Amino acid sequence: MSRAPRFTLSAEAAPRQLEGDAVCADLLKQVRKTLGLLETDLRHLSLRTQEFRSLGGPSGERVFEACVQNRTPAAWRVFFVGGPYRIEKGRRAAVHTTVAPTLHP
Repeated sequence: MSRAPRFTLSAEAAPRQLEGDAVCADLLKQVRKTLGLLETDLRHLSLRTQEFRSLGGPSGERVFEACVQNRTPAAWRVFFVGGPYRIEKGRRAAVHTTVAPTLHP
């Protein structure tokens, strides 16, 4: 099932900051790959998606984190909340809101 992504302002700004830095080209590629996998399969093994319990969504939603990098000190993560759903052609379509790609706290 494909999920339509929505981005917060900080989530839109983070990749733009990485685009300007030649050193971060590999990281930008990894962030884009992770965002692509989040659109198609939230349970993809390389994402290692899990609930991030010390943070809550704006309306009390559960916040999840997906790995951008594994086995890396100060690895990057993408934080997102599920919903809201929208109606397309009489069917409920899933949407996830990406809060921010950032360093693991």
